[in-house]
Amino acid sequence: MSNIVNKLYQNNTIIYKVILFLVATTAIVYLFPKGGQFKYDFNNGQLWKYDNLYAPFDFAIQKTEEEIIIEKKEIEVNSKLYFLHDFDVENSVKANYNRRISFVKESDSLSLEQIKNLSLIGQKVINDVYQKGFLEDISQDRIANKNEIVAIRKGNEVEDFVFKSLLTSKEVLEIISNNLEKEEAFYGKKIMLDLLSEVIKPNVSFDNEYTEKVIDNEIKNISYTKGRVEAGKLIILKGDFVEGKKLAILNSLKSESESQVWTESNYNWIILGYTILVSLALLMLLLFLKKYRIEIYENNNKVTFIFFNVFSMIFIQTLVIKYNSDYLYVVPLSILPIVLKAFFDARLGLFTHVLTVLLLGYIVPDSFEFIYLHIIAGIVTILTVSELYKRASLFISVAQITLIYMVTYFAFSIIKEGNASQINWTYFMLFAANGLLSFLSIIIIYMYEKVFGLVSDVTLLELSNTNTKLLRELNEKAPGTFQHSMQVANLAEAAANEIGANSMLVRTGALYHDIGKMLNPMYFTENQSTGVNPHNDLSPRDSSRIITDHVIKGVELAKKYKLPDRIIDFIRTHHGTSSTYYFYMKEKELNPDTEVDIKKFQYQGPIPFSKETAILMMCDSAEAASKSLKIPTALSVSNLIDKIIAKQMADNQFLNSNITFREIEIIKKVIKKKLMNIYHLRVEYPE
Repeated sequence: MSNIVNKLYQNNTIIYKVILFLVATTAIVYLFPKGGQFKYDFNNGQLWKYDNLYAPFDFAIQKTEEEIIIEKKEIEVNSKLYFLHDFDVENSVKANYNRRISFVKESDSLSLEQIKNLSLIGQKVINDVYQKGFLEDISQDRIANKNEIVAIRKGNEVEDFVFKSLLTSKEVLEIISNNLEKEEAFYGKKIMLDLLSEVIKPNVSFDNEYTEKVIDNEIKNISYTKGRVEAGKLIILKGDFVEGKKLAILNSLKSESESQVWTESNYNWIILGYTILVSLALLMLLLFLKKYRIEIYENNNKVTFIFFNVFSMIFIQTLVIKYNSDYLYVVPLSILPIVLKAFFDARLGLFTHVLTVLLLGYIVPDSFEFIYLHIIAGIVTILTVSELYKRASLFISVAQITLIYMVTYFAFSIIKEGNASQINWTYFMLFAANGLLSFLSIIIIYMYEKVFGLVSDVTLLELSNTNTKLLRELNEKAPGTFQHSMQVANLAEAAANEIGANSMLVRTGALYHDIGKMLNPMYFTENQSTGVNPHNDLSPRDSSRIITDHVIKGVELAKKYKLPDRIIDFIRTHHGTSSTYYFYMKEKELNPDTEVDIKKFQYQGPIPFSKETAILMMCDSAEAASKSLKIPTALSVSNLIDKIIAKQMADNQFLNSNITFREIEIIKKVIKKKLMNIYHLRVEYPE
């Protein structure tokens, strides 16, 4: 049991990566669309690049979404409007009229016979009005064409009427006036006009609920097909253009094929296919890290960070597509290479971005266009985004990325449509929004620094400020070491710029590489201002131990002040596994008869494992050794630098740093030039 536990403990990093790999694969496959993939890729206006295609089975030709929308609009526009005839209103009006007319009494100017005549006239008016139908005022403007046929519901019966046959308020008033025209008694006319105008109410109103119900029912009965293709029938010839009816048939075949592929019996097979494809992509990422970025591969925190970013982008893109695929290009995928380049390097950023875009190709519509667009944008991102600590840098880069999106989409549009008139200009607004959202990378980088303990160029700029607490303390306790670190930082930055390395990283690392010396500053010659050398009172072995311990003490001090690991790497590696050769030779002189083990005079390493750490080792040794030259001529400086770097190469100090001979020669030239600028002779001024 204990052996099993020990093996698990020894292989915990591998076990963690396996678990991370399985979890990431499962999560990404879960996000994939639950449907099969059509085996042919085609777009409107393109040539059919496959062999002649015949219908593999009977299927219906589906109407396009635009056709269905047009048909629905036609139903809404042409649908008959329904009005409701309310019998209760007519009965209520007649009852109210009979009650009100009974109160009209005989007077000096109005005889009983006249009252009776007026009552009959009123009843006739009411019958005439409700026989035709009295339309309420708010329903009179429902139809522009008054000759249009409308339907009126009378209980369970529906009758068609010409809309203009329904009476309006004005027409009802004319009917009342015309019927009272023959009446001689003026006073009686006025009474009846007021009475009828008051009691007669509209009995026909627009039935919005029933009209909507009829329209909805007609829309539900729309046929979503417009024909049928029988098995074996030729669909398209090789070399034909995919357009018009052929495009509609191909889209219908694609839809039908995908629905037939995605069945319960095929579910597990399709999931297996997705799992293999996702696993391959993530496995390629792990293999890339293991072969070319071993320091990242061995750090589970960094591997988790990379996988988390890949999954986050796929997850966000999936959410947007499920909400509305029209907003496909609003997701700022360029954030991924920006973030990875900020924390690692451009090559890893682009490789990860390409794999992520390839995985998204299974989720998005028009996958080729999507993949091409984002890969081009990713390349532009890697080429343009640099020096995030400069305020204008990211703004200019995002503007260039947005422009590339727009230009590439424009090219795709004119290829598919054949002209520029059909371009969907909304996408240009989406690309602009994409660019604005890309500025979130600054906030995201800051959050990642806190959560994952990583470091970006922005943080490096802050750390390189010589007013930070640790560098101020170094300047106070070991001013000679501080000046040495400043000189090395300038040399290293210039060399890094020449070979395309991270100049900000190497400069910051150079400023902190010797902080361990401030714990025992007087044991290092650059701080011995009094001329007293404490090493004179120590054995060579003790002196060597004090000198080599500045690396270990520097690492401890850096961790105490919570410096990032990328900076601590420079402290660990700036001497590699070299030796304190002076004290080794001194020990041999004191003990000529004893074999001295050089390993006891060596630094513990490790050796540099990046271009930046290799640059620091060269610049540190060169700057320190140049101080020993009594007469620093161009020849003596050149010979010294050649000798020092040749010794480091002979000791295999650059074996893991991925640096070429050509780059080493460039670095040597930069160091020589800079040192000669430092030691150049000045004009002798007269006394």
